[in-house]
Amino acid sequence: MENVAIQFDPSSLILINLILAVMMFGVSLDLKIDDFKRIAREPKAPAIGLVAQFILLPALTCLACWALKIEPMLAMGMALVAACPGGSFSNIMTWMARGNVAVSVSMTAVSSVAASVLTPLNFGLYAWLNPYTRPLLTEISIDPLNLLLMVLLVLGLPLVLGMWVGKGFPGLSKRIEKPLRIFALLVMLAFVGIAFSKNFEQFLSNFHLFFWLVVAHNALALSTGYISARLSGLPAADRRAITLEVGIQNSALGLVIIFTFFPQASGMLLIAAFWGCWHLVTGLSLAYLWSRRPPADATSTLNKLTPAGEKQL
Repeated sequence: MENVAIQFDPSSLILINLILAVMMFGVSLDLKIDDFKRIAREPKAPAIGLVAQFILLPALTCLACWALKIEPMLAMGMALVAACPGGSFSNIMTWMARGNVAVSVSMTAVSSVAASVLTPLNFGLYAWLNPYTRPLLTEISIDPLNLLLMVLLVLGLPLVLGMWVGKGFPGLSKRIEKPLRIFALLVMLAFVGIAFSKNFEQFLSNFHLFFWLVVAHNALALSTGYISARLSGLPAADRRAITLEVGIQNSALGLVIIFTFFPQASGMLLIAAFWGCWHLVTGLSLAYLWSRRPPADATSTLNKLTPAGEKQL
């Protein structure tokens, strides 16, 4: 990857930070304090999902990269994506899949808060544990406090502000939540598309390096969520929620971290940028397949986000 020179306009960093903040703000509009209290009342499913999200997936990613001797810069990108919390569209995908949206929302709420500390911690830990990526950490200067502050600003602050707006102005939040999600998704896809277009030759020449890694890594994430939930004896609706929550990573956060702290890390950018596209393909495909197969063991709490009187999928 040393010969790949990624073109990136540093001024775009402000834009992508704002996009990520808007995405988090939109997600948090529908979050309530009760979503956090639900963890205490019914902790099993969200707790299993969070263990899969923040412990199993980063650890398995590190072991796989180490065992397969993945190119260090690409392995760093995989470690970073694995350390990120669930993506902002997992709640909607869970609703489409007839999964337990309450579990999905609970995991999103807790993981978004926990990511402020766990994302930098997991990334640094597993990048250091892998002997092939450890030298890169010594070569790249990174201030842990600055990384923590950046994650708090683009995740924590918008989440608190969104919850405040959602509680104080419920009518407004209902009107702007969906447009915000759509806007953020379109802008993020456009941003990734521009990054690909400006570096088309580099991406094309290295397609064989990152494509199958992202496909396999995303399959690992989805499988980790599903198998963890299945082995725990959770009902089908909970399994669907956890699968999508673990498999849909917040790669936008990964891009922000890369552009801020690793602007020359081309391999990391290849992984995170393609993840941002691929997990939407697999997540929406899986949600569609599941939408055609209602879970037989749970129906009462599946569609918390479904408006009253609206026919379920």
